[in-house]
Amino acid sequence: MRVAPGRAKNPEPAAPPFPLSSYLLANLKADCLNKPFAQRCHDLTTIIEDFPAKELHAIFPWLVENIFGSFDGIISGWNLRCLQGRTNYTEYNVALDFLSPGGPIMKLVYKLQAEEYRYEFPVSHLPGPVKTSIQERILPECSLYHNKVQFPPTGGLNLNLILNPYEYYMFCFAISLLTQRGLSTTCPISMSNSAYFVLVDRYLKWFLPTEGSVPPIPSSEPGGVVPSPAPRSPTMPFTSYGMHPTSLLKRHVAHQTSVNAADPASQEIWRSETLLQVFVEMWLHHYSLDTYQKMQSPHIKLEVLQYRLSLSSLHPVQSSHQALHTYQESFKPTEEHVLVIRLLLKHLHAFSNSVKSEPISPSGHSHTASPLEEFKRIVIPRFVQQKLYIFLQHCFGHWPLDASFRAVLEMWLSYLQPWRYAPEKQLPSAEAPPRSVSEKWEPFVQENLLLYTKLFVSFLNRALRTDLVSPKNALMVFRVAKVLAQPRLAEMIQRAEQLFLEADLSLPHRQHRLFLTPSLGGSFLSGRAPTITDASFKVKSHVYSLEGQDVQYRQMFGTEVRNLVLRLAQLIGQAQQSARSLSDRSAEAGPGHSFLSWFGFGSSDLNGSYLGNDVDEMGQESIRKTDEYLEKALEYLCQIFRVNEAQLSQLILTRGGAAEENGKKLLPDCIEDEDGLTLTPLGRYQIINGLRKFQVEYQGDPELQPIRSYESATLVRLLFRLSLAINERFGNQMERLCAREDFLGSFCRYHLTNLPLVASSQRSPHTKWHSGRIQQPRVRLRFLASYRTLFSVLIVYFMGSWFCLGPVACTFLLLVGYLLFACGMTVWTEKRQPH
Repeated sequence: MRVAPGRAKNPEPAAPPFPLSSYLLANLKADCLNKPFAQRCHDLTTIIEDFPAKELHAIFPWLVENIFGSFDGIISGWNLRCLQGRTNYTEYNVALDFLSPGGPIMKLVYKLQAEEYRYEFPVSHLPGPVKTSIQERILPECSLYHNKVQFPPTGGLNLNLILNPYEYYMFCFAISLLTQRGLSTTCPISMSNSAYFVLVDRYLKWFLPTEGSVPPIPSSEPGGVVPSPAPRSPTMPFTSYGMHPTSLLKRHVAHQTSVNAADPASQEIWRSETLLQVFVEMWLHHYSLDTYQKMQSPHIKLEVLQYRLSLSSLHPVQSSHQALHTYQESFKPTEEHVLVIRLLLKHLHAFSNSVKSEPISPSGHSHTASPLEEFKRIVIPRFVQQKLYIFLQHCFGHWPLDASFRAVLEMWLSYLQPWRYAPEKQLPSAEAPPRSVSEKWEPFVQENLLLYTKLFVSFLNRALRTDLVSPKNALMVFRVAKVLAQPRLAEMIQRAEQLFLEADLSLPHRQHRLFLTPSLGGSFLSGRAPTITDASFKVKSHVYSLEGQDVQYRQMFGTEVRNLVLRLAQLIGQAQQSARSLSDRSAEAGPGHSFLSWFGFGSSDLNGSYLGNDVDEMGQESIRKTDEYLEKALEYLCQIFRVNEAQLSQLILTRGGAAEENGKKLLPDCIEDEDGLTLTPLGRYQIINGLRKFQVEYQGDPELQPIRSYESATLVRLLFRLSLAINERFGNQMERLCAREDFLGSFCRYHLTNLPLVASSQRSPHTKWHSGRIQQPRVRLRFLASYRTLFSVLIVYFMGSWFCLGPVACTFLLLVGYLLFACGMTVWTEKRQPH
C-alpha cells in the first residue's frame, strides 16, 4: 500500500532528517511486537486524538493493513473473522470499540478526509470483471470507479485507484472478507458471532439507518466541515459498459465524486452510497466478464467493439479482444462470504421498507423527500438486483451438492421475502389466512421475476441430483417449497409470467440498457409510481435487462418445469420409502436380537455380524425429521402446482419402482432378463445418489467365506478341518436323522441345516452356489472361532467362579441351558414353516 503523491502541503525543506511521522510509524511497529493488544489500541486512540492529520497521514495505510491484513493474504492482521467474544472477550470488545462507526478509527478517517488526502488501492486486487475491464480501458458503469483510475507514467498494467480515506478504509474492510478466506478453515467458530460479522452489521445500521438519519461527521475544528471527494479527471480516455447514469438522487447526488461540499443533503448521503457500492462491488461482482457483457444492449456492444478496434490499432501487440474471450474468473465463494451477503440483503430490505410515505401536494408535485428517503426507494433495484442475480446463478451452478448449500439457499430465500423485514406487522383477518403475502408486494415480485422463476428451476435441477434421504437435503427442499407456497405468492408469480408473455406494445427491440433498468423514481411500497409505466413493461424491462433481448424464457408454471416438479415428487416418495425402510431395519435389530446374537444364539447369518447401516449414522430422530420434511414439501409442491392427490399417487405407483414382499427393502429400479437383473436409467440414478441399493451379501458356502477380523485364523482353519472330517464320517447318519418327521428330526434340522440362508438364496436371481448343497445336513463349528463367542464363554466361567462353580459344573449348566433354548426354538421354527 503506497501513499499517493499529490498534496501541495508536503514536509518543508527545513524538516529534520528523521520526520516525526517516520519515528511514529517505527514506534508503532515496535509496539506490535512488545505490547499486548489492548494496550496497543489504547495508544493508537491517544495518538489519533493528539497528533495532527499531517503526521497521521503517513501511518494510515500501515494501520489499515495491520488491522485487515495484506491484499495477498499473507498478513492476517487482527484476524477479525476468527475473533469471538466467547473465546477472547477482552480483545473482542476492544477491537469492536476501536473499529465501530463512532470509534477512533473512523475519527482518524474523518480527520484525514478533512485534509483531502488520497491513497492508492491496486486495481489488481479488485474483483475479476472490474479488474479486467479497467486494465482494458473499459470503465465499469458503477460510479464508484469514475475519475479515480491512475495510470503509471511508463505504461503497463500496474493501475491504481486514487481513493479518499473513507473509500480506502471501506475498500480494505470489504476486500478482507475475500483475501483472508484461507484463515477461516482453522477457525472452529461461527461466522455470525465473529467480530467481522458484528462490524458489518454495525456499519450497515449506522450508515443505512432504518430510523432517523445518518449521524453527522464529527469535525475536528469548531464550525469545520468535512468535504466530500472532489472530482478528478482521468489521464487516459475510457469507454464504458454503459452511459454514465443520470442524477442518481435527482438534484442531490449525481456522483459521489462530484458532490457539492456545501450542500447538507449531499453530506447526508455520500457516505451511505459509498458504503453500499463498496460492499456490493467487492462481495457480489464476481462472474465472467462475458456473462456481464451478454446483458448489455446492442448499442453498448457496438460502442465497446468500436473502442476495442481503435485500441487494437494503437497497440497491436496486446489484443484486448483476445483477453476478453480468454478471461474466466475462477471464483469460489465461501459459506461465510454468503452469510455476510445475506446480512446485507436483510438489512437492505429493512432499509428500503422503512421509507416514509410522502404527502402529495394539490399540484401533484412533492419536494419534501430527503436524499436518504430517495436513496431508500432505489437502493435494491439500482445497486443490488443485477449483481445479486448473477452471483446467485453462479452459486446455484457451481456450489457442491452437499449440505453447505443451505447458506446460499437461505440468502436467496431472504431476498425473495421482503415482507419479512417490513416494519408493520400483518394482522390476522377473516379474509386472508395468516402470513399471506399482501397485494402491495406484487410490484416487487414482478420486478424480480427471474429471481423467483429461473432460480427455482436451477434449484429443481440441484434437488434432482441430491440424496433426499439425508435430513439436511430434505430440509432444503422443504424450505423452498414452504416459502413459495405462501398464500397468494404463486398467483403473483403466475400473473407476472403472463405479463411477460404478452405481446410487446411499446418496448423497442434496440432499447438502451439504462432505459431497461428498474424504475429509479418509484418505490415498491409507495403508491406514486408513474402511470405511464404499466406492469407488463416493467416485467419485460426486468427480464431483458438481466438476460438480454434474445432470452429464451422457461415458464415456471409451464409444462417443462411442471414435469421437473413431478419428477421431484416421485423422488420424494422414493426417499420417504427408503427412510422408512431404514427405520424398519433398525427396529428389527432390537435389543433382544442383539443380546442373543452376542452369545451366538441368534441368526446364523454370517453376512451381518455387524449391522452397520445408514441408521447408525443418521439415527431414528433424523429419519423421523426426514420423513416430516419430505411429507410437508410434497404437500407444498402440490399446492403450488395444483397437483391433486390422485395424480400424485398414480405417479408414485407407476414410476416409483417395486418393493420387496413386505415393502421394507426397496431395490433399485431394474428389469429381469436371461442374464439376471439389469439396471434401468432410473435405477442407476437411484444408486448414484444413494436413494436405493442392493443388499450385497455373501451367497457362497458359509464355511468358505473369507476369515473375518473378529475371528481367529488358526481356529477357523482347525475347526473347518474338524467339521469336514465329521461330515464325511457321519454324513449319511445325519441325513437319516434330518429326514425323520418326529421331534428328533426337527431338532437335527434346526442345528444341521441353515434354513434362513436357504430362504434368502431362493429370492436371489444370481446364485452361483446351488441351494441343494445348502440343504445338505452338516456340522458347522466355525462360530467357536469367533472372539465374541470365546469371550462370552470366559465371562460365564468367571461368573460361575463367584458362585463356587467349577469348570465342569459350568459346562454342564451351559449344555442344559442351551438344550432347553434349542428345544424351544425347534418348536417355534416348526410352527413357522409352511407345510
